[in-house]
Amino acid sequence: MTLPTIVFLDRATIPTQIELPHLPFEHQWLEYDLTAPGEVVDRLQSAQIAITNKVVLDRSVLMQLPNLKMIAVAATGVNNVDIEACHEFGIAVTNIRGYATRSVPEHVLAMIFALRRNLKGYHNDIAAGEWQRQKQFCFFTHPIRDVAGATLGIIGSGALGQATAQLAKSVGMNVLLAERKGAAQCRDGFLPFERVLALSDVLTLHCPLNEQTHHLIGRQELASMKSSSIVINTGRGGLVDEEALVDALKQGEISAAGVDVFTDEPADESNSLVANMHLPNLLLTPHVAWGSDTAIQNLADILIENIAAFLEGKQHNRVV
Repeated sequence: MTLPTIVFLDRATIPTQIELPHLPFEHQWLEYDLTAPGEVVDRLQSAQIAITNKVVLDRSVLMQLPNLKMIAVAATGVNNVDIEACHEFGIAVTNIRGYATRSVPEHVLAMIFALRRNLKGYHNDIAAGEWQRQKQFCFFTHPIRDVAGATLGIIGSGALGQATAQLAKSVGMNVLLAERKGAAQCRDGFLPFERVLALSDVLTLHCPLNEQTHHLIGRQELASMKSSSIVINTGRGGLVDEEALVDALKQGEISAAGVDVFTDEPADESNSLVANMHLPNLLLTPHVAWGSDTAIQNLADILIENIAAFLEGKQHNRVV
């Protein structure tokens, strides 16, 4: 029997200090730090199993890979893989679930504390000499708001949303779960989407990106929020209209935003968020909310478990 060939297209998305467990099967393993779109078909030509974090595997690519039997996505989101084509071609797809239920909520909470207390604004003021000009032991150029007692609205009630709710409650926040936008009625424990936007001091997004959730938060939604509210996005870049978010910050429709994910990554100065990162009420991080060492090791372990299960004929974390 021919040994299965496994190709990891973007190994550099997992830090080098994270060890990938060994598969309990003989196999051929090839890995590349990064793979450009034009290199995908050639690198997967002999592969039965492809591992991808962010490399796109669309229909045009999959049609050229008759040997491919499985795509192991090294992430939760699978929007970089054509799921319909995989179903049609009989290609199994797995993803990673529940690996960052500590890392992401902690990142969200860190952003909430930083933005509610205006840490970036005060840091920038000291750098600009404002403290020296004030000639006081302290100065107040930005409002400082407590986190305890604030209301956190959560969009997306999966593992990450629930873990964020639990952590937020532990520091004294009130938590509201938003029903799906446009839903005819609310599930128990949920409030209408628009109601959550209106009541939240902080809004955090943890839902998948798809046709229904693209630009879920746009100009109309931002205008309906409190002028003192904060938007946190650690989900997917396309969930929020980035230009509308910057305009809302500049016009005072909301008070601050923390963003870890972008429509195109890596984001450059053509992105409105990056172009305005000097704003004291805008905090940006490079898609690292998920990335504590513990979380990434969990991801690596589950990734190999998914592949082992497939080779054993079992279904584990299957999307298709």
